[in-house]
Amino acid sequence: MPDPLGPLFDALESINGELTGFAARLARLEDAGAVRGAPKQGASGEDGGSESARARGAPVVWHKVKDEERAELWAEFTAWVIRMADTYELTTEQLPHACWWEHGAVVAELTALWTGWESAFGNEEDAAAGPYLWHDAWARGIERIGRSWLGECTNGYHQAKSRTVWGTDPAYRKKIIGAGPPGASNGGPATPKAA
Repeated sequence: MPDPLGPLFDALESINGELTGFAARLARLEDAGAVRGAPKQGASGEDGGSESARARGAPVVWHKVKDEERAELWAEFTAWVIRMADTYELTTEQLPHACWWEHGAVVAELTALWTGWESAFGNEEDAAAGPYLWHDAWARGIERIGRSWLGECTNGYHQAKSRTVWGTDPAYRKKIIGAGPPGASNGGPATPKAA
């Protein structure tokens, strides 16, 4: 006669195995600094990591980076950009070799690709979906970069765009804030009426 408690013991053994696996994964995540409250550790090497307090893959907003961390983080980022440009054989039409760092939109796009790369390739738990998705983002990002500066710098020198800088005119900002959001009763654009 079969043991009536056999299925229960089998289920408990399975649960115990899962808990052991979760505990091991949690320990690895804590060691990597990926758990809230755990001490964070960066990676090392020219691929974009360092011994700074920033966790791999954490977003970078350059104007919010502390002064004492900016130079080191910029060097890591620059090394990554150069490595990726060589690895993916980027042309000057895709990335302005002589001045990419002088184009804010290009730096923002590359920074997002860098942190995405760190996240995709630094995650040992991922079953290859992260790297695949990163490559898709890379292809779209490089295409956007080529369009964002419209090849003005392809001849090996920096050509600033002829444009009005929006953030330097306080009267402009005041005018927009005073107009209010769409549909606002304070004179903002009216909400279209349904037919």
